[in-house]
Amino acid sequence: MIKVSRVMSTQHPDHVNPPFFAENSVLAGDDEIKEAFYAFSHLGCREQLWDFEGKEVDSFVVKKLLSRYESFFKKNVLGKEVFLTPRVPNPEVEKADAKILLETLESIPRSFDTARLFYGEDIAPIFEVFMPMTTHAKTLIRTAEYYKQWVVGKQDSSLIKDDIAIKQWIGSFLPEKLGIIPLYEDRPSILNAAAITEEYLATQGEKDYQRVWLARSDPALNYSSLGAELMIKISLQRLQELAEKLSLPILPVLGCGSAPFRGNFKPTNAKEIMEEYPSVHTFTIQSAFKYDYPEKEIAAAIDHLNTTSPHEATPVDEQKLLPIIDKVAAAYQDQVTLLAPLINDFSAFIPQRRKRKLHIGLFGYSRSHKGVQLPRAIPFCSALESLGLPPQLLGLHVLTEQELDAVVAVSPYFEKHLDDSLQFLNADNLDFFPQQIGAAVRSFVSKRSFETERKHKKITSIILEDYKKRHMAAIPENVVRAASIRGYLG
Repeated sequence: MIKVSRVMSTQHPDHVNPPFFAENSVLAGDDEIKEAFYAFSHLGCREQLWDFEGKEVDSFVVKKLLSRYESFFKKNVLGKEVFLTPRVPNPEVEKADAKILLETLESIPRSFDTARLFYGEDIAPIFEVFMPMTTHAKTLIRTAEYYKQWVVGKQDSSLIKDDIAIKQWIGSFLPEKLGIIPLYEDRPSILNAAAITEEYLATQGEKDYQRVWLARSDPALNYSSLGAELMIKISLQRLQELAEKLSLPILPVLGCGSAPFRGNFKPTNAKEIMEEYPSVHTFTIQSAFKYDYPEKEIAAAIDHLNTTSPHEATPVDEQKLLPIIDKVAAAYQDQVTLLAPLINDFSAFIPQRRKRKLHIGLFGYSRSHKGVQLPRAIPFCSALESLGLPPQLLGLHVLTEQELDAVVAVSPYFEKHLDDSLQFLNADNLDFFPQQIGAAVRSFVSKRSFETERKHKKITSIILEDYKKRHMAAIPENVVRAASIRGYLG
């Protein structure tokens, strides 16, 4: 049995309510050490993402976890029963943080030494890392080879002629190999995930399995929520075909958030998301999932995920879905171009939940796309939802009934997730947005019946009036009030 987690706790800052153990509303430092222990011990997660990408993070996490929570980790072995997996910067994209990759790789043997002293045997507490914004196999191969040649490989060298080897001076460097897990975040990479992964695997020798992470939020930010969902389904089908071709388990990770735009993954509908993506092996639970619902409900949803197994991928007709992705993405990008100045201005009112640096590399990060700049996915989503315009609705107006039927055929909960989003539409606010936006959204929703969440509508009406009058003081508080009703910040 391959012990790979079904649930991975992450540090995505989409929560409204700070956790009880946090010293303040912005999580950082020791709060994240406590968070990892809480996810393991109380929620039942078997994996914690440790995110070196885009934020400052404690590189002594293994030592602190084992020393502070000794009794728990004696019973639940880190690296065998529960797992800690870093996400490292991609040096080809994040130039300013490129050397953090090397520092992180160098810290892995140190964490191994800590675990060896703690457990009295050779156990690797960290043996895989996630590589974000992977677009080609060389990124993965370089990282694996750097670890093998320059982190572990140096141990047999001597610094002085006829002197002892470094491993006799410093000690051995373990583990000997490091698994690199690609994180695919843009359309070409998601659709080519199987091919890129296969090229990487051809250089790695015999393996028990290979994990692959497909992003959900940033593809939505770039190509629309529906576009992201459909390209992921195509990618999952291709990854399953690769697994069959290589006779090797390919274990997908899916990075959904709680907002419908970002995947609609929350404790109340975890079963639905599993059915939407049956071949996904590991689901990420982000901060809103962990902190914006009752703990018993959260733990029950995680337990259900832990006690079920993946199935075959949903079969999809790629030739039917690819034109739909093209069509909805083009319409969505045209709308976002019109909305960008408003989103960028309003995002200043979205409260920060973790200490993060600016993320770079895609349309929605700091780099422009056709001259357009946007904030990250969470403040982007929160800004529009706070003004009564759920971003999941963007781009959908161009689809015909036949095309929508094709979507429903491969996404059985599409209508349900759409209704989850529509309840937060404030139709009275649509006149505030560019005329093309209001007309497109009205055209789409006129064919649907849905119920509006009245309290959320009232608060978003107040937010808009204050924003138009430049009465700024109360906006952040009302943004949080509206988010509390939704059950996620963005």
